[in-house]
Amino acid sequence: MRQKFQGFTLIEVMVVVVILSILAAVIVPKVMDRPDTARAVKAKTDIRALESALNLYKLDNFDYPSTEQGLEALVPKYIDRLAVDPWGHPYLYLSPGLHGDFDVYTLGADGLQGGTGKNADIGNWDQD
Repeated sequence: MRQKFQGFTLIEVMVVVVILSILAAVIVPKVMDRPDTARAVKAKTDIRALESALNLYKLDNFDYPSTEQGLEALVPKYIDRLAVDPWGHPYLYLSPGLHGDFDVYTLGADGLQGGTGKNADIGNWDQD
């Protein structure tokens, strides 16, 4: 007798990813003793969650939102609200991106392009 194998739907997987991202964003800064590193980790987690929401948007709409539409196109269907980066700046979005189909990034603590350390840009193109 054959049993049906039931896998997870993409939506279920994405919900789990978002939940894990939220948990990581809450727990990581409390566990880590270096606040700058914790902020960078939170930014990377937020960017991953935005990437997931953008991919769901593309599944429904056959393309990513334009730069003009921005990340606001994801609210409220794909994310509840737009988060700001750990330094209080909005996440930036470019479509088509310079590094791929789209770029989601933050300019770091100083809010200026480029930089090193806590001022370094963090984007979806350099995710570990």
